Amino acid sequence: MKRVLLKLSGEALAGDKKTGFDEATCHVVAGQVKRLVEEGVQVAIVIGGGNFWRGRSSNTIDRVRADQIGMLATVMNCIYVSEIFRYNGLKTKVFTPFTLGAMTELFSKEEAVESMLSGTVVFLAGGTGHPYFSTDTATALRAIELECDMILMARAVDGVYDSDPKLNPAAKKYDVVSYQELLDKKLAILDLTATVMCMENKIPLVVFSLNEEDGITKNGSGTVTGTVVTVE
Repeated sequence: MKRVLLKLSGEALAGDKKTGFDEATCHVVAGQVKRLVEEGVQVAIVIGGGNFWRGRSSNTIDRVRADQIGMLATVMNCIYVSEIFRYNGLKTKVFTPFTLGAMTELFSKEEAVESMLSGTVVFLAGGTGHPYFSTDTATALRAIELECDMILMARAVDGVYDSDPKLNPAAKKYDVVSYQELLDKKLAILDLTATVMCMENKIPLVVFSLNEEDGITKNGSGTVTGTVVTVE
């Protein structure tokens, strides 16, 4: 495995505070990614914005504007986490699909790939740049564009279950599940658009817990501890 796209949830980075940033958690993530980079793995990162904004639950704000606020939340997350990474000795670069002055660079596949080849961790902020598309869809799109070997999805839950383990103590965890099963069984790990994109473009996915010790390093270097979502 040479190139992975790591999807981090904003809520997970907020830790127990549930909002904003938990700096200790971000330092732990940086340390794990650093070990991956030292092993020769090229890393791109997408971060959700849920630690700042869940605008879709509000009926008082236009959907387009709500999604734009969400895009900016992901930019804040990526700039913050990239700085934590730099403090830990990593080279980073933040790309967005729209211009933001000198704060980020405009995304291009060539620039992103060149950066990863030089050992730079690439942050892909701002979603797709368009409303009505989630960061799940942005994750799938960028993983396909950048020809990633796998998507690593670090969540609060340690894999894919047949029902919500928070609500059902008897929920069954899958070791392996296909994208088609995700669709057939309505297992909402990714949104529908992202699921179909990953399935059609044959990008495997590993779902694991961000709270697991060395989970990013293990799953990124091939030791799967969560659930593998296959293309078959």
